[in-house]
Formats: sequence, structure tokens, C-alpha cells
Amino acid sequence: MATVQTLDNIRTSLERHLGKKILLKANKGRKQIVTKKGILENVYPSVFVVKIYDEANGYSRVSYSYSDLLTSNVKLKVFKHQDKLSVS
Repeated sequence: MATVQTLDNIRTSLERHLGKKILLKANKGRKQIVTKKGILENVYPSVFVVKIYDEANGYSRVSYSYSDLLTSNVKLKVFKHQDKLSVS
């Protein structure tokens, strides 16, 4: 079982990447995996928010809990070269 300290460690590691461009892979169940590019917009005590640009709909925001990262339902990858990805 995940401790509060483990979830706090995940939150603090995400705080270092605020405003950076990321690749988000989310498992929606029944073998449906969504892959989107976005910006890590905000970190709250229980959830984090990613701003995603979709050409059809414009901007949208999704939020996930830190336990989603812990259980690998959501995976994040921070891009090394922040200037090469156009999300804005």
C-alpha cells in the first residue's frame, strides 16, 4: 500500500517540472491507451493538471491523481528539448 510519503515524493518530483512540455500516456481501460502532448500546468495536494492542445477542440485540461502515476495507469515523460515541441 502506498504511503502518504510516497505520494508526496511523486508530487515534489512533479513540481520540478511545472510549465514543461510532457508526453502523457493514460490507460483508459479495455486496452484503450491515450497518448497526448501537453504542458504540466499545476500541482495540487491530491492531483496534477495537464494542459493539452488538440487541433480539433483547442485547449483542454485533464487532471490525474498521484496514485495514477504510482499504479502506472498514467505515465509521463518530460521532453529534454523544450523548444522543439509546439503545444502553445
